[in-house]
Amino acid sequence: MRAAKVRLRLEPLGIEMDVAHGTPLTEVLPAQAFEFPCGGLGICAGCRVRASAGSLPVTAEDRAAFSPEELARGWRLACQAQATSSLVLECGQWRMDMLADDAVMRGAGKRGLGIAIDLGTTTIAAQMIDLQSGDVLAVETRLNPQSASGSDVMSRIHAVISGVNLTDTIRETLGGIVEQLSGPRIDEITEIVLVGNTVMHHLFSGLDIEPLAHVPFVSPHLGEQHFSAEELHWSLPAHCPIRFVRCIGGFVGSDILAGIVATGMTEHEDLVALIDLGTNGEIAIGNRDGVVCASTAAGPAFEAGTIRMGMRAVAGAIAHVSVAGRILRASVIGHTAPRGICGSGLVDAVAAGLAGGAILPSGRIVDGSKVFPVVDPVVLSQSDIRQLQLAKAAIASGFRLLLSRIGVEPHNLKKIYLAGAFGNYVQAESAIRIGLIEAPKELIESAGNTALRGAKHMLVAARAPALPQIEHVSLASDPQFQDEFARCMAFPPIENAATPMVMHDLR
Repeated sequence: MRAAKVRLRLEPLGIEMDVAHGTPLTEVLPAQAFEFPCGGLGICAGCRVRASAGSLPVTAEDRAAFSPEELARGWRLACQAQATSSLVLECGQWRMDMLADDAVMRGAGKRGLGIAIDLGTTTIAAQMIDLQSGDVLAVETRLNPQSASGSDVMSRIHAVISGVNLTDTIRETLGGIVEQLSGPRIDEITEIVLVGNTVMHHLFSGLDIEPLAHVPFVSPHLGEQHFSAEELHWSLPAHCPIRFVRCIGGFVGSDILAGIVATGMTEHEDLVALIDLGTNGEIAIGNRDGVVCASTAAGPAFEAGTIRMGMRAVAGAIAHVSVAGRILRASVIGHTAPRGICGSGLVDAVAAGLAGGAILPSGRIVDGSKVFPVVDPVVLSQSDIRQLQLAKAAIASGFRLLLSRIGVEPHNLKKIYLAGAFGNYVQAESAIRIGLIEAPKELIESAGNTALRGAKHMLVAARAPALPQIEHVSLASDPQFQDEFARCMAFPPIENAATPMVMHDLR
């Protein structure tokens, strides 16, 4: 007997589908680019949905994640829910503003069309390029469907070790992106270049991921990987080469190698730093004489993945917070009522709390309530602030150790480029105030998607760029790392901080 069907409507996209009665939402939502940050364990509340029509039974995990008022309004954890009746679900994760790259490339005389792909842990950005002119002809961005197995690389690794096939998942998705980009000109595609972190490199390439699951996080398969269209089952000309650029080492992948190329770090005498502020924070410092680089597990706090009311940078997310006099003001994406807070808003809010004396350098909320109100109904908890401390300490300690390794101070750098979506939107003043970046403000510059830009350089260039020696530093094996990390946990002290008025406003 055929199982009964129920109808789901997914808002704000207006997508409707019929699914079998009892189908877990985890099997339905990933196809629509929905994330499950903790891999479906029900512990992060990152997959919140609201049943605005129909009903979803309340689970024990729901009761732990939501207040009675929120449960009454229909909020549930999608990873714990099954479609047992027709539903209208509000899914606030959708419609992310994903970061591509608008830099203009200079053609090098190649013929045909090429595609550059930045395969990120969270998002995918791809562009089709006219190789002769360097012009961008088409852009495609979407969430990485592997997010159904967790928001961070270690969750993905553990999923694969337990038997989940994430290689076919991402190959199929990227094949669809290639078709979408090229359309009727698919026969003109002559080359495809992919970059990504080491885990994305291994998962796409079908390489053994087990060595990256434990200390010392060293894989023997870091080299450039080559594929044919037939091997990947992509609808491309048979002669079209597809290559995934080599990784540098450990968790420092080809995305940072591409960033080094994009920033021109190795072309000049001046020392330059590149910091990719993501779940897997990566840092590179160098010039034409050489580069040192490292990765550090910042976790998903910068993307609000472990924050109680955290959300992606979509409508309803608080993106920026400022203090006017003694009034806390917030900017909300989409000029709508606030529903949560994204990474840049989180950093701003904590910086404002520190400046006003409501949050101590230790991270403790002064009034003992364990809650720091931002704008009603959005609040930060004591554990949210601690998550930010852990993330910023990972980056700051890694930056300190790399500087120490080459014997320089931050002021000796010519420029500090902040890469990635979070790096593009975070305010330098707030990053400095919380101790995320310990450097003069005038050195800091948002650089956008340097991974995609570097991939485009590699695609268009007539020959591979000449690079100096790049040294990978394993922070996990550095005896000073844990002590430095502990020292970086505290926020910098702020002189003459005063408790702010309990007044909040929207801009």
